[in-house]
Amino acid sequence: MGSEGPPAVTIHVTGFKKFHGVSENPTETIVCNLKEYTKKKGLAKGLTLGSCTVLETAGQGALSTLYQTLQSVLSGKDSQSSSSGKTIWVHFGVNSGATRFAIEHQAVNEATFRCPDELGWKPQKVPIIPADGGITHIRGTTLPVEEITKALSKKGYDVMTSDDAGRFVCNYVYYHSLRFAEQNGTKSLFVHVPLFLTIDEEIQMQFAASLLEVLASLCQ
Repeated sequence: MGSEGPPAVTIHVTGFKKFHGVSENPTETIVCNLKEYTKKKGLAKGLTLGSCTVLETAGQGALSTLYQTLQSVLSGKDSQSSSSGKTIWVHFGVNSGATRFAIEHQAVNEATFRCPDELGWKPQKVPIIPADGGITHIRGTTLPVEEITKALSKKGYDVMTSDDAGRFVCNYVYYHSLRFAEQNGTKSLFVHVPLFLTIDEEIQMQFAASLLEVLASLCQ
């Protein structure tokens, strides 16, 4: 009576454009194609794929788009957001040296870019959010990283947990997203993927779709 089952889970995803040394970012392809891919394959019951946004691979360049998207979802302007269910942000980034997928536990309050970002910024040992204190301050996801990794491994993916999202734009975006999630009652997760040369596009698309389903099943 009156029960429609567990609350819906809406997942919003982001990826990145090209950057120094990576002329074609696999996460841009994944995010741009994910809606069409999941439409064909079908989504688990109670799961909605919300916004799919590609960010500039630049600290400030990414932030303006990120916060615009976060706020539009929070204010209910995004028609695919569920007001009654749970909201999860999944950020995809590429690790060009990786041979498997990595589910990131945390982000660190430090911006130390090994090369300039796409807007030419190259911070060194700068706090991402000065109000949070020094560059050793850590924010962790509230999602069950170990369980997510085990579930994906059972599905046949080569995936690991990670405690280090680097200090480049990936970590920068993750830190901001985790802070926003804590303040607004949502959840955030960052996932590093290899290049398509290492794990091909079809498997990476399958992985992204499987990740959404695992998150939905663990959060309902």
